[in-house]
Amino acid sequence: MAHRTFFWFILPSLAAMLLFIALPLVSVAVQSLHIEHEQVLKVTKNCGPFGCKEETTVDAEATQSLRAEKPLGRFNGLKTYFDRGHLATAEVAQAWQARSSLGGFLSDLYNLPLYKAIGFTLVYTFVVTPLVILLGLAIALGVNRVTPILKGPTIFVSLLPMIVTPLIGSLILFWMIDAQGIIGKSLQYLFADPELSLKASPALTWMTLIIYGIWHSAPFAFVVFYAGLQTVNSDSLEAAQIDGANRWQQLRYVVIPHLMPLVIFISLIQLMDNFRVFETIVGFSAQANATSLSFIIFNDLRGDVMRFNSAAATSVLTILGVTILLLPVLIRTWRDFKGKAI
Repeated sequence: MAHRTFFWFILPSLAAMLLFIALPLVSVAVQSLHIEHEQVLKVTKNCGPFGCKEETTVDAEATQSLRAEKPLGRFNGLKTYFDRGHLATAEVAQAWQARSSLGGFLSDLYNLPLYKAIGFTLVYTFVVTPLVILLGLAIALGVNRVTPILKGPTIFVSLLPMIVTPLIGSLILFWMIDAQGIIGKSLQYLFADPELSLKASPALTWMTLIIYGIWHSAPFAFVVFYAGLQTVNSDSLEAAQIDGANRWQQLRYVVIPHLMPLVIFISLIQLMDNFRVFETIVGFSAQANATSLSFIIFNDLRGDVMRFNSAAATSVLTILGVTILLLPVLIRTWRDFKGKAI
C-alpha cells in the first residue's frame, strides 16, 4: 500500500484518537497542576451605639469574577502530586526514617490513601489476570471437546457472567453474601459461627472481590481462546499423535504456542481493565476494606465540593501505572514482531 493511500486510510482513526483520547489526557494533566481559587474576603465595619466591630464575609461577586477570569484555578505545579492524598512524599520519608522493620514501614504506607488503593489494585490485578487466562483456556478446551449437541447450551452457560452487567452482577452477589443471604447463611451454618460475615473482614472482602472479578472476566478469555482453537493446524496435532505425544504434550507443544498471541492480547486487555477496577467495589460497598485508584477519582468528584485537581492527579498516576504494567507485554510483542519481520 502506498504511503499516501495508507495515510488517508488511517486518518479517521488518528483523528478520533486525537479528539477523544489525546486531548482529554492533556486537559486532565493541565487540570492536575491547578487548584481552586481562594475565596475573596471582605472586611466591613459595623458601628452601633456600643461601638464598632469588624466582620469578615465572603465577597461572592469578586470570587465569581476571579473564577470566570481563571477557570482552571490557581497554578499549583506538582504540589498536588506530593500531598498526603497522593504520593505523600513527606509522610513516606518520615515513615522510612522511623521504620522499625519492613513490615512496619509497609503498614505505615498502607495507612496512606493512595498506597492503600495501590495495594488492593495490584493484588487484584496480578491475581485476577493470570487466573482469568487459565480459567478461560480451561473452559475453551473443555467446550471444544464437548459433543456437538451439547456445545450450544454449554457455550451459552459459559457466557452468562459476561452478559450480566458488572454493577448488577456485583449487587446480586452482594445480597447473596449478606448475613441474611443464601451464601452468608450457608457459611454461618457450615462454620457454626452465627457472627461470620464476609463483609466485616478485609481479607474475606478482598477474596470475594477477586472471585467475582475472575467469574465475570473468564468468559471473555474463553471466547477468544475458543476462536483460536478453531484455527489450530490439525496436521500438526496428527503429527504429534503419530510421534507418540499424549494430550498434555499436544497442548504444551502445539496448542499453547499457537495461542500465545491471544494470551498476550488477553493479558493486555485484562491488565488495563483490572487496574481500573471500580464497579465491583461500588457494587459490594467494599470501600471500607478495599479501595482502588478509580474509586479515589470517583470519591473526589462526588459530594458538594468536587476536587477536580485531586481527581486529575490520580488519573494521571493511574495512566502512568497502566503504562508501566503494559510495558513488559508491549516490549515482548515488539520483539516478536521484529523477529518475524527479520
